[in-house]
Order: sequence, then C-alpha cells, then structure tokens
Amino acid sequence: MCGIVGAVAQRDVADILVEGLKRLEYRGYDSAGVAIIDNDKQLKRARRLGKVQELADALSHQPLCGGTGIAHTRWATHGAPSEINAHPHISSDNIAVVHNGIIENHKELREKLQSLGYVFVSETDTEVIAHLVHLELKTADSLVNAVQKTAAQLDGAYGTVVMDSTDKDRIVVARSGSPLVIGYGLGENFIASDMMALLPVTRKFSFLEEGDVAEITRHEVKVFDIDGNPVEREAKEREVAQDSGDKGEYRHYMLKETYEQPTAIRNTLEGRLIGNELDINTFGDGADEIFKEIEHVQIIACGTSYHSGMVARYWLESLAGVSCNIEIASEFRYRKSHVPKNAMIVTISQSGETADTLAALRLAKELGYRASLTICNVTGSSLVRESDLAFMTKAGAEIGVASTKAFTTQLVGLLMMTLAIGQHHGMSENVQNDIAKSLMTLPNKLDEVLALASSIEDLAEDFADKHHALFLGRGDQYPIAMEGALKLKEISYIHAEAYAAGELKHGPLALIDAEMPVIVVAPQNDLIEKLKSNVEEVRARGGLMYVFADNNAKFESDETMKVINVPHCDELIAPIVYTLPLQLLSYYVAIIKGTDVDQPRNLAKSVTVE
Repeated sequence: MCGIVGAVAQRDVADILVEGLKRLEYRGYDSAGVAIIDNDKQLKRARRLGKVQELADALSHQPLCGGTGIAHTRWATHGAPSEINAHPHISSDNIAVVHNGIIENHKELREKLQSLGYVFVSETDTEVIAHLVHLELKTADSLVNAVQKTAAQLDGAYGTVVMDSTDKDRIVVARSGSPLVIGYGLGENFIASDMMALLPVTRKFSFLEEGDVAEITRHEVKVFDIDGNPVEREAKEREVAQDSGDKGEYRHYMLKETYEQPTAIRNTLEGRLIGNELDINTFGDGADEIFKEIEHVQIIACGTSYHSGMVARYWLESLAGVSCNIEIASEFRYRKSHVPKNAMIVTISQSGETADTLAALRLAKELGYRASLTICNVTGSSLVRESDLAFMTKAGAEIGVASTKAFTTQLVGLLMMTLAIGQHHGMSENVQNDIAKSLMTLPNKLDEVLALASSIEDLAEDFADKHHALFLGRGDQYPIAMEGALKLKEISYIHAEAYAAGELKHGPLALIDAEMPVIVVAPQNDLIEKLKSNVEEVRARGGLMYVFADNNAKFESDETMKVINVPHCDELIAPIVYTLPLQLLSYYVAIIKGTDVDQPRNLAKSVTVE
C-alpha cells in the first residue's frame, strides 16, 4: 500500500523522490505528491490524482528545487481518491507530513484541533498529524520532541515523515506498525517505506523498530525508542536485486513473473537441498532443536499466502504426522484461542509487512507459542526480524499485485519445512527421498507447463462475455482452486469462487448453467475417480467444463468439456504445478477484458493496514 520516500541532501532531491515513488508503484495507490523545502525556506508542494507519471509531468513544467523533501503515493482509506486528499498534508504553510497507516482516534483529534482554530481542508486522518505537530512545536524544544509528543497521542498504525520549512535541513520520522527504512549516503540520508525505493542512491540501510522516532540530517541519523531513549539501529550493506524495473520482452510484470517461476524455484532450492539432504540451517540458528520439540503447527496468513498455508496443512499432517491449523490472520488476532503444547506459529507473507499477520505474530508470542517461523520473500522485513526462524523464499522482486512466483516459492518453502519437521517425527527415508527428488524435478516440470500458454490463451477467449466462474478441486488441490479463483477475480474482475468438489451437491450445483464456466484441476492421484464423479454432476446439469488434467487421467474434450492436458508429475508437487495454468488463464482473460493487469483497481501489493 501507500509508499513513502524522503531525503535530506545538498543536491536537489525532487527527481530522487519521484523515482522512488515509481519504484513503489507496485504497492498500489490512487494519487501521488511531493513537498520540497527550497533554499529560501519556503515549502513547495505538488499533488496529482492518478499515476506517478502525472506528478512527474507536472514537475517537468513547474520544477520544485531544494535538498529536503518528502513524497508519497496514497491508497485511499479516509476520504475518496482526490488531489485534495493526496499527501503531503500541510499545516500553517511550514509543516508537511506524509503518512502510511490509519489513525484510529482521528475524529477526536480533529475535534480538539478544530476547537483550537485549526482548519481542515481534507477528509484524511493524516491531516491531524500535521496540525498536531504544529501545535506541539509551540511548546516543544525541537521538531523531534514535537513529533514524539504527537506520536504519544496517536492510536493506530503509522509510518510518518515530518518536515518543518523553518528548519530546512532535517526530517523526523516515526514508526508504529507501518514499516520505515533509513538509507545512508555520503553527505545525504534518506527514508522510505521500502528499500526498493532507494536502490538508485544507496545500498546501506537500517530498519526502525516499533515506537522509534528518528531525526535525519545530511550527516547524521539519531534514533530514539518508544521511551525517548537514544538507541542504535544497526546499518548494514544489503544485497538487494534491482531487477524489478524492466519488463523485458513481456507485456506485463505478471506475465514476466509467471515465466520467472522455474528460475525463482531453482533459487529457492539452491544450496538448501544437496542431493537428497536438506540443510536444516536454512531455517535459521536453532531450527533443528526447535523442530524436534514441535508437536503442532499454527499457520497464519492473508490472501494468497493463506492458500499456500492451506496446502501446507495437507503436507504436514499426511507426510510429517504433525497436527496443523491454518487461520486468516485478521480472524486469529481477534478471537480467544487455545495454544497446544509445543506449538509453533508459522507466518507467511511476501512482503513481511502484512499488518494483520504481523499483529498475529506478536499476539502469538504473548500467548506462549514455543517458537515462531516466517516464510517470507523480503530480507530485513518486520516478520523476519521478529520471528525466531525465517525461511527466505528468494523469489526476487515481485511487482505485479497478483502474486505468482511469491506463491509458488512459498509452497516450496512449506514443503521443505514439512520435510525438516518430518525428519524428527518418524518420516520414513523413502518419503524424505521422494520429497527431495520431487522438488529437484519441479523447475523443469514448470517449464513444461509454461509451454501450454498458447493453448490456455485460446481457451481464455471463451471467458470474454462471462461474469461468473466456479473453480473445483479436491484434497490439496482445493486451495489451488481457491487461488485460481482469487487470481481471476483480482485481475479480470470476474466474480469467481472455489469449492471443494465434493461440496457441489450441498449448494453450488444451483449455480450451474451454460453461462457459468467451471474450471477443474485434476492431477492423477487417489481422488481422481471421486473428482470425475463430481465433473459428471456438472455435465448432467448443462455446465461447461474447463479441465486441467494429468496426461494419464483420461479426460477427453467434447462439446461440454474442454481439456488441457498437463504433464504428469508426482502428486507431492502437483499443487505447485497446477498453479501455473490457472495463473495463465487469469492473465489471458484479463487481457481480453482490458483490465489493468499489474495494478488492478482498489488493490495494493503490500497491505500494511488492517
């Protein structure tokens, strides 16, 4: 969601800020803005509704010059998308603020400030921060002190950056619940909500912790903890790939990232599976001892990551012999739950900053879980820093909002976790070898599936006039059907839902007619005959079927059913293999529908608010 970039430098920073915003476009947003303090200590601002390029075009006609500035892309929460609601927000012509998150007590604060004579011009919760800082500066001895006093009055989540035009060579930032990273340069320093924004100017970063307030000047960064005490947040050189800015030969990032999956999975496996041996240290120091003690796994995730966790439950219970629950993070954190003995909490997130998942992890620690593990794609993210163990998926930067390679590499990590835990819970050597061998064959198998793209593109034409779709799967393919439905609704705006195929007769059959396409995933496994019976239930009611079936499953196309034969694979990796055809189907349907594939309406890549 919303992106933040800030800089304190001797050179003009407008171009740096705008380039940073462009690198954060994948997070999702509806407006963009920038504020600069010029050499005369005047605060200058530009805001535009729509894409960052609209802002860039405006600045090319009316440049903003100055070495201290902040910029923002907004994903609307309070107040509709509009230029007047876009950040930065200003108080009394000298205080400028950008903010990620939600201030839950903004109404009370707004009423208080209005009673003191402050005039609000936007509908946002963010504007209260600007006016509060201005108010507190009347009695505070510094901008950092004013921000600390302001932060103490805020309920909710925020990552905020403040600057004062009367003190033009510093910015102050505060973090509670919404991530902020400091970038270190030579005679200049930066702030952002994501390292990606700052890669053109630095590779040295430190991360703010919960409750931190930091004062940033050209030559110095001072950090204060939630109690106001000076603290050190270690700055490190980070090896971060800058491969996200180029779609190459592909029309969209989503298609590029779909085709990157064989390589991404090779990267996930590299150095972790040597022959048939798994390096347990890939999960972190102490993983071996923790896995020996674990008797139950509780998985917490949101969206696509939740679907990967659902698959992992099948693996953990059937292969490792360990009980497993999976729950949506926003539900887990707001109910009373029982913590089984020797239970491990496993969080799954592409960004490592998903607000509900992070809050659920913190709650789990309070509840007394034995250990925590995160499956994540972003080194240094909050989930990685706050978990006992971490498995980095190494998927590389994923720009498309609809997750592709992040999902399949999560599944690889979860299957490796199943192997690691199973080794301590009676998993036979034959099963261990089967998992390892299957994983090593996976990248080549995905290359074979991607060769089906033209056939799937042809199939997608049938969806040009469709408004609804039903996805079916059984066993560990049911979560894959859910993921397929999510992809289709995310990027084509077709209403789609998934059902366990055995549930058809308990309600969904009422929806079946010639206008409701039914998409089925059908690998060759012990449930294939049951699935065929479910398919016949649909055909008997005039439904039109689209079946992605194993070569050996003996489905045949006819006037009521179109079959795409998927290369045979071991059933251990079938959930990963059958994900790709559904990704391609959703992509080509979206192309036909003419939607914005990489940045679908109303959605954000990194969901950092509840």
